Amino acid sequence: MSKTNNQNNIHSEGQKDRPGDDKNFPTKVTFKPKPAWLRVNLNPEKTHEVVELMDRLNLHTVCREARCPNMGECYERHTATFMILGAHCTRNCRFCDVAHGKPEAVDEKEPQHLAEAAKALGLWHVVVTSVDRDDLPDGGAAQFAKVIRALHSTLPEASVEVLIPDFRGSEEALMTVLEAGPQVLNHNVETVRELYSRVQPSANYEVTLQLLRRARDYAEAQKAAHPEAERMVIKSGMMLGLGETDEEMKALFQDLVAAGTDVLTLGQYLRPSEEHLPVERYVSPEEFARYREMALEAGFAYVAASPLVRSSYHAEEALKAVRAREGKKGSEA
Repeated sequence: MSKTNNQNNIHSEGQKDRPGDDKNFPTKVTFKPKPAWLRVNLNPEKTHEVVELMDRLNLHTVCREARCPNMGECYERHTATFMILGAHCTRNCRFCDVAHGKPEAVDEKEPQHLAEAAKALGLWHVVVTSVDRDDLPDGGAAQFAKVIRALHSTLPEASVEVLIPDFRGSEEALMTVLEAGPQVLNHNVETVRELYSRVQPSANYEVTLQLLRRARDYAEAQKAAHPEAERMVIKSGMMLGLGETDEEMKALFQDLVAAGTDVLTLGQYLRPSEEHLPVERYVSPEEFARYREMALEAGFAYVAASPLVRSSYHAEEALKAVRAREGKKGSEA
């Protein structure tokens, strides 16, 4: 495969070479079976304890709501990515399996219940995300802040990572989250600029980059004011297999690094149903390894790239790797 362009290697049955060329894509496409590297087994007996805990505390996880392929592995390890603000999203992105519909009322007990669950699971790194809540004036930022503070109070030694929505570009909402003190701020870019309007028409590529830049500026200002403190890590992620080319990915990597992103996750897009965007191609583990090298060359501090990688997969390892790199830089200075 060409190192500069993978477009000729896109194989989509009944599709044009570029998915963005035809907005009226067919919703029913016959695909070849998933390759072996995407097949995973779930043992319900080994995940029962986590499921029972979440149900008892009326909590949601993105693992279950989005049918993450790593749910079995993570639940067996007693880890999970908490999803706050209900299980219904106000947006309807064409790649996501989280339910779209009328959102639930904000649960005032959710921050403390989540902290209790994290403590019961013995977590040292807690990842929290949410549905989009465009119905709320702040997009749910205040609930994120309450959760972060509850976790810091209940688990003072644990690190907190938040995977946030774009808050419709609101700087005030973003600052509400940042001032609560997460150790990692994650906002996924999801795909290359050229596919944005097709993949997530409710979002905006430039708004995503602006959010990441604002987070970086805040992190740098806090570090300058408190040199002894650890700097907040900035993170993003994208899906492969939607029709992106190598050149587009290189441009995306450069944009993310310029915006101050430290950590990048790359994983295979999997079509949740016939109503979602079709998979244009399955990216092999070898190709993921090559994309990882491309991303590292672009300047990321840490890159997780493989077919089953998702935003929060082994998230604590990424944070440790960035901290170790910064510590090494500091000792060499």
